[in-house]
Amino acid sequence: MKKKSFDNQAAAPACQMKTTIGGQALIEGLMMIGPDKKVMAVRKPDGSIYLEELSMSRWSGLANLLFVRGSVRLFRQLVTGTRALLRSAELLEEASEPVPSPEPAPETAQSEDPVPAKPRRRTFKEWRAGVDQKIDRFLTHHSEVMLYLSAIGGILFSVILFILLPNLLASGFSHLTGIGESASRASAILKNLIEGVIRIVIFVGYLILASRMSEIKRVWMYHGAEHKTIACYEAQMPLTVENARQFSRFHPRCGTSFMFIVILVSIVVFSLVGWWNPWINLLIRFLLVPVVAGIAYEIIRLAGRFNNPITRAVSVPGLWLQRLTTAEPNDSMLEVAIAAMEAVIPEETGRDKW
Repeated sequence: MKKKSFDNQAAAPACQMKTTIGGQALIEGLMMIGPDKKVMAVRKPDGSIYLEELSMSRWSGLANLLFVRGSVRLFRQLVTGTRALLRSAELLEEASEPVPSPEPAPETAQSEDPVPAKPRRRTFKEWRAGVDQKIDRFLTHHSEVMLYLSAIGGILFSVILFILLPNLLASGFSHLTGIGESASRASAILKNLIEGVIRIVIFVGYLILASRMSEIKRVWMYHGAEHKTIACYEAQMPLTVENARQFSRFHPRCGTSFMFIVILVSIVVFSLVGWWNPWINLLIRFLLVPVVAGIAYEIIRLAGRFNNPITRAVSVPGLWLQRLTTAEPNDSMLEVAIAAMEAVIPEETGRDKW
């Protein structure tokens, strides 16, 4: 009996090389990042594929320092991803908005002695609209501020939901049940394990809820198109829809795998610092987030570089979770992914080798 692959696509050729090219799904498109170029491809309402090259970040300083580069690159990538996501939404809005036709100005009768209108006080709604307009003008002229604020807001939301909330719930559970009430090291490890289980449940639950949204479903489909296209390129096959279609939508070097490794690393790191009162616990966890992200980044790099039972075991949880964060794409989405991929492949052979 023939052994089946993870998603029943055993006929796909094996990977011949590992590339550093990666991407991110957008609204009706995706972004691909190569060693020299960063390009987003969006399917417009008229059926055409719009390509736009984005500014490329050059890693230097802290971005190349071991165990620090993970946090720095993660933040920069979040800013870049937010910029591309907003740009894709903007392109679709521009394409769908009808062009207004000019209307003739209404004729008004001119009186010989016009009476000046009596000034009136603005309503709260008018005042609020004026404030919103000023904020919009500021953000329009300071788009980088908006991007960094959005990235910081996204990080804070993730830290609160996946780091701080599980600790509060674990503290409450421990207090109600009396589990791990002693001050021993074993008790601290037990409570951190409980916190880790709660963190995993919240993370998986969040992905399940997100996958039920129709808009997110299409983003997951583009995510699957990204993985299939990269796998086709790594198998050194021509980038065609027919070739890419046969590959798996699951890929071991994916951001979903990174997020799960962050959760596992956090259990180990937080266990080493012990268990204190709730406020100290929250402060310690908040301060250690960059450390956890840095360690997880180095682990995912090693797992991507080597192929052995240990690295394959590291990749397995992420592959499971990709059943929630990816979906089978249609041929139209594969065309978009291929267009973005072809735009970032370096001219120098091997320059994108992992």
